[in-house]
Amino acid sequence: MDGKVARPDAAIARIAERQHGVISAAQAQGAGVSDDAIRVRALAGRLHRVHRGVYAVGHSALSPEGRWMAAVLAIGGKPARGDSVLGHWGAAVSHRSAAFLWRLLPVAEGPVDVIVAGGDGRARRHGIHVHRSQSLARTDVTQREGIPVTTPMRTIVDLRRALTWRWAGSVPPYELRKAIRQADVLGLPIGNESGDRTRSDLERDFLRLCRRRRLSRPEVNVPIGPYLVDFIWQDRKLIVETDSYLYHRGKLAFQEDRERDLDLRRRGYDVIRLSERQVDDEPARVAETLAAMLLAD
Repeated sequence: MDGKVARPDAAIARIAERQHGVISAAQAQGAGVSDDAIRVRALAGRLHRVHRGVYAVGHSALSPEGRWMAAVLAIGGKPARGDSVLGHWGAAVSHRSAAFLWRLLPVAEGPVDVIVAGGDGRARRHGIHVHRSQSLARTDVTQREGIPVTTPMRTIVDLRRALTWRWAGSVPPYELRKAIRQADVLGLPIGNESGDRTRSDLERDFLRLCRRRRLSRPEVNVPIGPYLVDFIWQDRKLIVETDSYLYHRGKLAFQEDRERDLDLRRRGYDVIRLSERQVDDEPARVAETLAAMLLAD
């Protein structure tokens, strides 16, 4: 009899080992454990409920990877369709949580973001943000450390959309820029879908500020003499340069920026330099200053 009990428990342990310590009720049933047997093991402290139908095996102290995998099991769980990662699991870690999993941002507490294809999906679960996407393709999902997750490119796309529309799963603009820089450091392909001539997310954030504050749209990345200026209102001869710390730090960069500004002023342009903090934290003040300059005679 002990052998009959041990065999399903050994199968559960093998599955959980591959899944960062978690298993779904459906997987346990596939290993020969009935619903009643699952309840017995839960009462005995051998299984610990994480979400409805998802359990931690042996103990309840889950790693971040275990929490992410548990959320996928809770929201996915559909019969496998096709041989893609998305078809097999039915869901994937996405948005902010995907940025954590790809090591684009430091891991932080909060609900796990999980994405499913189409307009349907499992009911909302405590501790999980469910994102439903009509555009999610099987090529948008891969695996990292055995966990279904959106690709780095899809992850950045989702974070940009979430930020624009202030959806759940978003990150502040400066964290999005940090994630993009880290993807570049790690050599992860993320593409560039902007189509607005911008070269960075800081530039895209400035355009978003102009749109939200009803400022007239400037031209983007325009050559003036030997320079390529970030933004310009040609009729007002007003230039805005957006300076990220990554590319404008150090004595040499400081001196070059001032020489550039002086030369542009000789050419008849007003030049304003905006830091990341000003674009992120002081949009009203920035907009008020620019509006006054754009309306000045």
